[in-house]
Amino acid sequence: MTIISVSLNDEYTECLDTIQRTYDLKGRSDAIRASIDSAMDEIKKMETLEGPVEGVLIIVRSNHADPWMIQVQAKYQEYIKTQMHSHIRDHKCLEVMVVSCDAEVLKDMISEIKAQRKAEYVRFVRG
Repeated sequence: MTIISVSLNDEYTECLDTIQRTYDLKGRSDAIRASIDSAMDEIKKMETLEGPVEGVLIIVRSNHADPWMIQVQAKYQEYIKTQMHSHIRDHKCLEVMVVSCDAEVLKDMISEIKAQRKAEYVRFVRG
């Protein structure tokens, strides 16, 4: 087994401890492994998407004043069939979009959203 040293800020450390407690894991290393497994499951799910796809894209983000989400939506507007924006607690925004496009377009859209590192939650639910 390879040993890797990782530096985490307080927020990530708290998250890691929450993962450990929630899943009753023995230590932080198990929590990191569980997190990697979860991320890999999501990646594999996206990799299997092919051809035309339809579904709901759910995003939770903070900082309503930051225009990055509007720019993403404008770029992919032909694929967004319905969009809802709602203000939720702690000054966060919930974006719900019904999308219909080729899988590669969806993958690009999600990658672009995640690359901004401004969304706390990004999930695609296939219809």
